[in-house]
Amino acid sequence: MKKLSIGKIRGLQRLADEKGIMAMCALDHRDSLKRMLDKEHPENVSYQTLVDFKLDLCRVLAPYASAILLDPVYGAGQAIAAGVLSKSTGLLVSLEKSGYSGGTEARITDLLPGWSVRKVKKMGATGVKLLLYYRPDIDAAEKQLDTVQKLAGDCLAEDIPFVVEPVCYKVGKAEAEPQNFAGIKPQLVIETAKQITAFPIDVLKAEFPADLNYEKDEGRLLGFCHQLNEASQVPWVILSAGVNFELFHREVKLACQAGASGFLAGRALWQEATQISSRQERLAFLETTVAKRLKSLTELANAYGTPWYSKVQATEVDENWHKNY
Repeated sequence: MKKLSIGKIRGLQRLADEKGIMAMCALDHRDSLKRMLDKEHPENVSYQTLVDFKLDLCRVLAPYASAILLDPVYGAGQAIAAGVLSKSTGLLVSLEKSGYSGGTEARITDLLPGWSVRKVKKMGATGVKLLLYYRPDIDAAEKQLDTVQKLAGDCLAEDIPFVVEPVCYKVGKAEAEPQNFAGIKPQLVIETAKQITAFPIDVLKAEFPADLNYEKDEGRLLGFCHQLNEASQVPWVILSAGVNFELFHREVKLACQAGASGFLAGRALWQEATQISSRQERLAFLETTVAKRLKSLTELANAYGTPWYSKVQATEVDENWHKNY
């Protein structure tokens, strides 16, 4: 079992509910959200349009979430200033730029200029999140791991939880066929978890280790999730990756049955809201359908999930701890 400093332990406590389950919402989308709001002309989506959309989501969902993930450009500071995050809601803030460099088959995550772990801590956030495009089987993996190692060191220095979200992608002509990529996805996700959690990160935001459109056998799906749980040396939560809510509901149940400590759900919760032009109608949709979805997932995770503290514990604290802290 990994031992964590008290700052990280306190941060993980604030990201989770009273049962140690993380029921978190992802609202840090930027370029992808612009495309969702205006598919034909995403460049025309204004700064204020994105801010208003994120504030509406925060205002409605924060009371039901253990934590909210926001980006620093359109969401994190704005949500605090607008007073839409209660003091009991954890706040994760992303570090990466939107998109990637290095080409579609050797993707490199770039950090947002002018932003840092130190600033995330300084603003009073609960944790740091990094999206990491990752294939454990190509050369670009080494550079990506260097980024993880550097940021993990920064998070240790600031004593703040570090959440890493590795996302695999297709390489080569064969994998362009969805069924071929689905065939190798379990091994990619599981090996990635093993490699990434060997570093001093604190929570793995994992992809579901299979494609439910191609793998239908529930026993095999559960088996893949158990392998992912064994591979991860830290608590892990499942990400939604834009699938529809019904599919994500199944994934959350399977993942939590196998050892996940909850979820970090984005588009699966709220993607239809981007197609509602009237702000009043959108708020009504968020307050009914989306809030109901989040409560349903939270109940599911609490019923089947494993508390985050099953994989980590605090370092020893004695009467002299403050001298060395």
